[in-house]
Amino acid sequence: MGVVVSLRPTGVEPRRTPASQARSSQARLSAQPTRSARPDQAARPDQAGARRSEAPLRLTTRGRVVVVLLALLLVALPLVLGVRAAQAEAPASAPQVERHVVAPGETLWQIAVTIAEPGEDVRDVVGDLVRLNALPDSSLLAGQTIVVPVSD
Repeated sequence: MGVVVSLRPTGVEPRRTPASQARSSQARLSAQPTRSARPDQAARPDQAGARRSEAPLRLTTRGRVVVVLLALLLVALPLVLGVRAAQAEAPASAPQVERHVVAPGETLWQIAVTIAEPGEDVRDVVGDLVRLNALPDSSLLAGQTIVVPVSD
């Protein structure tokens, strides 16, 4: 018989390689029993998942209040915005106008001076006449017909 001599000191484990560590951790995991909260889940895991998905959604009181408030907000927001839009689009009363044929040499400034109210800026009246007649600028041609507001 031969004698086996160990050169390793007592209490020292042999060095492990990554492959041997993986094998030992897999062996430890397979040796541990599986734990579950309920015994029926361990026996039938496919049915346990189905039960969770079939469970009805339950809201707390706070959750119900939040859902109701969001629904009211979604209903009230278009109503509020619709009322403001209707007010903004309400037509103003149409001004009374008369037709004016432009004489040779007459300017829009001269016409604006004759129809401007006392204290009113003539430049504003010229701008109003340009907008009212949809003119590209403030130039006029002799014989052109424009509309001018009538003073009350």
